[in-house]
Amino acid sequence: MATIHIVGLGPGDAGLITLDAWQLMSQTKRLILRTAIHPSVARLDEARLAYEALDRFYETEATFEEVYGHIVDYVLAAAQKEDVVYAVPGSPVVAERTVQLLEEKGAAADVTVDVLPGMSFLEVMYTRLRFDPVGGVTIIDSSDADRLPKDLQTPLIVTQVYDRRVASDVKLSLMDLYGDEYEAQLIYHISLPDEDIRTIKLYELDRIDTIDHLTSLFLPVPPVDAPTAPRDDAADAEASGSMPFDMQPLVDVMARLRGEGGCPWDKSQTHQSLRRFLIEEVYEMLDAIDQGDTDGIREELGDVLYQVVIHARIAEEEGLFSAQDIVSDVCKKMIRRHPHVFTTDRLEKTSSSMVNWDRLKQGELRQQHAHLLDGVVTGLPSLLAAYKLQEKSAKVGFEWSDTADVIAKVHEEWNEFLEAVREGDFTHEEEEAGDVLFVLANLCRRYQIEPECALHRANSKFRRRFSYVEDCVHASGKDWSAFTLDELDSFWKEAKEKERSCQTGK
Repeated sequence: MATIHIVGLGPGDAGLITLDAWQLMSQTKRLILRTAIHPSVARLDEARLAYEALDRFYETEATFEEVYGHIVDYVLAAAQKEDVVYAVPGSPVVAERTVQLLEEKGAAADVTVDVLPGMSFLEVMYTRLRFDPVGGVTIIDSSDADRLPKDLQTPLIVTQVYDRRVASDVKLSLMDLYGDEYEAQLIYHISLPDEDIRTIKLYELDRIDTIDHLTSLFLPVPPVDAPTAPRDDAADAEASGSMPFDMQPLVDVMARLRGEGGCPWDKSQTHQSLRRFLIEEVYEMLDAIDQGDTDGIREELGDVLYQVVIHARIAEEEGLFSAQDIVSDVCKKMIRRHPHVFTTDRLEKTSSSMVNWDRLKQGELRQQHAHLLDGVVTGLPSLLAAYKLQEKSAKVGFEWSDTADVIAKVHEEWNEFLEAVREGDFTHEEEEAGDVLFVLANLCRRYQIEPECALHRANSKFRRRFSYVEDCVHASGKDWSAFTLDELDSFWKEAKEKERSCQTGK
């Protein structure tokens, strides 16, 4: 009977791999890793240990259960031929679904499954925080944050807070239980040289730059007197099914969110910071229409309306205009343009619900896709699509570990483009040009720059400056052909200097 020896790669620092695990990995003829995206794997490379990583299954399967199922079947098939050492991140018995499946299926496949003890990130965390779990602790994956019971009685650890989008979901769920100002411990890269443990308030969670799949959150005290949403007359009417067709409830909600004691995230927004969300909501609405998804159209219309109302609220706070001004203006315009239709100026308004920051929650019916990247709508502008495709693939660890690697890839793709240009093959040139833009979108994401908005800004800047050049040419009374490129460039520089003078006030 063949044997599968299951070992752990520890929490990150290769020095925390057990001696038994290292000896097995060093001596085996068949070493299989669930994933090579783990800091300890670098030590295996240094020791020139031959291994096979199964990261390819994360790219081809739609759900984690499917990924784990294929991994287990593959390892069991390999064990039919020879003994196998199967290595997983952390400890084999902490949050390792493939180990559970291997133990369940091993006997039926006539394979012995031998699980060796290993160290998980939890032991290191307990040590760093001086926390004794003997009194009880609840440990959940970030994807389960919205399933916590209201009467939670233990400290809480949330693992694998992959990125800022996931952090946003976790934050919203936890703030319902603990409140916005609750102080938690953010644990980043535990046991690694760049380990960082800091105290943050829950509302700050998705504003932290250093967040990846090796980030966890520790909430030391159970929630007490968890905040509940206040109910008003409009909410009571909505619950009873007699909600009027009225936009005022959403306007009131927004006033509360941006008012005293409101949500810090909503209060911090500006017209500029909200740009990418408006773009995304509009394209998600278009995608729902294309799909004939009635429920999706209803939801996305609400999200678009939320964007309208928060922009209106910001403008009202600045004394510019209100939500009512927006409604009145568009109503008057439609009536003015359709005099043969309207005989009254009565205005019917619209109701809506608040926006969900990131609806890519697997528990929602509309967000269950056959493949991970299916959630990125096909109608998005290409740069925005590139940004979101890479954002989603990074959630499963398909990601460069360091920004320097992305920068190096930019140079690599640029050189490949130049080589294609030298070859004179247009198809190859186009392909390499696309690769350059795609990796640049990844670099933008590393610095929280949405490339579609960045390019829109560059386009607007070019439009302004070229219009200035055009005005200069027209003012001269000459034709474009009468100017050299250097002369036209001097007009461009004038436009640039005028813009800078306006920006600095000089």
